[in-house]
Amino acid sequence: MVLQKEPAGAVIWGYGISGATVTVTLCQDQEIIMKKVTHVKAYSNSWMVVLDPMKPGGPYEVMAQQTFGKMNLTLRVHDVLFGDVWLCSGQSNMQMTVLQIFNATRELSNTTAYQSVRILSVSLIQAEQELEDLAEVDLRWSKPTSENLGHGKFEYMSAVCWLFGRYLYDTLRYPIGLISSSWGGTPIEAWSSGRSLKACGVHRQGFIPSDSVTGPSEYSVLWNAMIHPLSNMTLKGVIWYQGESNVNFNRDLYNCTFPALIEDWRQTFHHGSQGQTERLFPFGFVQLSSVLAGAVSNDQLPQIRWHQTADFGYVPNLRMPNTFMAVAMDLGDRNSPFGSVHPRDKQTVAYRLHLGARAVAYGEKQLIFQGPLPEKIELLADKGLLNIRYSQQIQVQRQDDKIFEISCCDDHQCKWLPVPMNTFSTQSLALNISSCQGTLVAFRYAWTTWPCEYKQCPLYHPSSTLPAPPFTAFITNQMPGHHSKVAQ
Repeated sequence: MVLQKEPAGAVIWGYGISGATVTVTLCQDQEIIMKKVTHVKAYSNSWMVVLDPMKPGGPYEVMAQQTFGKMNLTLRVHDVLFGDVWLCSGQSNMQMTVLQIFNATRELSNTTAYQSVRILSVSLIQAEQELEDLAEVDLRWSKPTSENLGHGKFEYMSAVCWLFGRYLYDTLRYPIGLISSSWGGTPIEAWSSGRSLKACGVHRQGFIPSDSVTGPSEYSVLWNAMIHPLSNMTLKGVIWYQGESNVNFNRDLYNCTFPALIEDWRQTFHHGSQGQTERLFPFGFVQLSSVLAGAVSNDQLPQIRWHQTADFGYVPNLRMPNTFMAVAMDLGDRNSPFGSVHPRDKQTVAYRLHLGARAVAYGEKQLIFQGPLPEKIELLADKGLLNIRYSQQIQVQRQDDKIFEISCCDDHQCKWLPVPMNTFSTQSLALNISSCQGTLVAFRYAWTTWPCEYKQCPLYHPSSTLPAPPFTAFITNQMPGHHSKVAQ
């Protein structure tokens, strides 16, 4: 397995006979590195120690010895490494295994260089109350093999989780531990504690629409059984890929339920690990990809994408500190055998996630980890143009006359009109707004279920192949030539 390295101390815990003494020893080559002694608590029959912070590396042996009167019991765990431990959770796009993605055969065989990346996959279990321990695991802590990376479809190991860890290992060159705990077709409410749902005013409904919710939908049942039992562990961070099941269920609350889940997980893991897991540990997520229109109306998926950022359009932000996001709307997969809702390019998703982790979790300066964002809007009404300046350089990959829209109001009625791109430079572009004879009140970008074909959105950052994320903003002042700050 992999335990969390310095600056945190790894938490080790277990069960025993009430009142017994437990000695935890860390050894390397028969040499004792450290010893921690504790007692089994009477009320819970559990014990816990926090190891001193360890540098990355190994292997070590961890030994736990229980003594009670004349009884003596010893358990050993071999080949223990210290590194960074990441938890991966969500619904079916996180659950998709390496067997199901593009170039699966090549990816499954690419394990030799990654024997210091260790994987654990949690079984699909529900519970009405918070569990203290996992009821069962599908895959115990293991070294990666082609068999356990591609064990069936939507089983284990999570492709996004594995590839994210692999990219991190390529950069960091020290051990990575990956814990996958996800279940397809599940709404965020199943992964949320009662506390965080209450904070968002989510009340129990009798009916949950079944088209997008095919997994457990009872509130908190997966939090109780698949997340809370892990909360004693010392973690580096979390990555998350979920939201499709909330397109038709509590969609309008997602801008609260998602930030609340992040905050609640952070509180719980910090407290559960005796303060070893950072209070604001890094939390990365995937903004939803494109789906061929069917049950989804054209406005629903863009709304969820927007709500995933707490309605800022980007992260980190004031409501979602220390977070990072992989944009995936340009990775649509029309021909996926698992349905277009399950795109097979998980490599690009994981690559974009790992860029965010390098910048946010590992503090890599000057690393571009998100696409261009509108910074300033200028209405040039006399020229019939709306000028948009971006936060970084833009690469206009192709002209698109429909992906930008403006809200044009006349006689108290507003409608969205597509507007063509007019001119562009290294950091700004102009939209031709001559089609609007009324008052222009807002603009938006990529506000559809399927905004562009595979890696063919109009706007990217020139050097990093990161797409500009979907965006909407009010235009706050109608005076010609007025410089409007982007209003969220």
